[in-house]
Amino acid sequence: MPSDPSPSSSRPPVTRPATIPATPVPSSKVGLERSRRSAEPGLWQDRDFRWFWAGETASQLGEQATRTVLPLLAVVALHCGPGRLGVLRAVEQAPILLFSLLVGAWVDRRRSRRFLVVADLGRAAVLAGVPIAFLLGVLGMPLLLGVAFLSGFLSVCFDVAYHATLVRLVAHDRLAQGNSALEGTRSAAQIGGPALGGGLVSLLTAPLAVAGCVLFHVLSALSIGRIRRAEPEPGGAAGQSGRGMRMAEQIREGLRLVAGDPALRAVGTASAFFQFSFAALMTVYLLFLPRALHLPGGAVGLVLAATGPGALVGSALSARLPARFGYGVVLVGAAALADGVMLCVPALHGSGAATICVLMAVNFLYGTFSQLVDVSANAIRQAVTPVHLQGRVVATLNMVGMGLGPLGSLLGGGLAAWCGLRPALLAAAAALTLSPIYLACSPLARLGRSLPERREADPDRGDRRP
Repeated sequence: MPSDPSPSSSRPPVTRPATIPATPVPSSKVGLERSRRSAEPGLWQDRDFRWFWAGETASQLGEQATRTVLPLLAVVALHCGPGRLGVLRAVEQAPILLFSLLVGAWVDRRRSRRFLVVADLGRAAVLAGVPIAFLLGVLGMPLLLGVAFLSGFLSVCFDVAYHATLVRLVAHDRLAQGNSALEGTRSAAQIGGPALGGGLVSLLTAPLAVAGCVLFHVLSALSIGRIRRAEPEPGGAAGQSGRGMRMAEQIREGLRLVAGDPALRAVGTASAFFQFSFAALMTVYLLFLPRALHLPGGAVGLVLAATGPGALVGSALSARLPARFGYGVVLVGAAALADGVMLCVPALHGSGAATICVLMAVNFLYGTFSQLVDVSANAIRQAVTPVHLQGRVVATLNMVGMGLGPLGSLLGGGLAAWCGLRPALLAAAAALTLSPIYLACSPLARLGRSLPERREADPDRGDRRP
């Protein structure tokens, strides 16, 4: 199954995690090389972009590994049942709902690079409390809930600021190459991160494995701190950043744009359907693998890492399929295939090689088609959103799409406690199909081979105008 979606996506990790959430597998190197090749040579000659790319890579690896380690820690070391695991995942996802809009408006008003460094160092400090508490013999569920909440909040800060930083660091004519490079990195992290997390749990025990996640966030902060280029004032000469505008007005401007644009509204609604069901599914899935199928930690990491190679294939296909079949066909078809394949999982039994191979195949297919959805949805979002509203639109879509995740996690835990792991997993997998059904009925299904054109917004009203 995939690793959890990062808050920055519109549909998982967009929000469709291609998300859960063993040693890192060598194919992660393929993802890193693919991300390098995806940017033209001139971009890689930019020293500051290289440091930014290195920092984002380390942060993604740390985040993906953490999303594997913390739930496994709760299940294996603290013996959490479905209810408590659902609460843990809900607490981890709650900051997306609570803080996304505020952080998005704040990032659009300020230089965003320092947000990245502070968020990385903050996550390192928070996560370091887990192995320290374990060594002192005071590790318990209350501490883990606090760590999950604070880490989730800092991840919201990093993910929103990262999108704004890219736009301010890379020239406009190289944004496509920069986005492609960083998407390749994310795919590589989806290979190496879960495998790394599962391997660390197997080798060091879950509490001590968190120390490895700390290291990646420290490396990310150091890399981003090496960027020397002066960060421009947000909003540029046009003054569209609304520096004189109150934060509440800026938040409303982002909300109006998402609510008033048919494409953005459809992306957010489809993501909300998906994230609610996916959060329920993942809560049950994290229990289903070790308890119903009796898979060890290393096998869990290997199974989850299979999503990453699929995401690499999806990234390659995303450059060709929309141009051939149209964005609408790709979105609806890929979403239906990605979500539909998960219905196979509840039928599996045992922990043998055949079961592991089937799980890896399911996750590979999920990663392939889910990445097609992610890349297409991100392209649509970037195409229709004015540059000065990118941070707020990302934050709004994160809140709309992933804000229902906490409720989904609680529902998944409650279903598993009430009717058992296998029936709950089947119900959650069936609920995933709501997202492609909605997409098929939305304006996105009618998109052709070209992206919709960007129209600027009235800076005083936030309205769209030709």
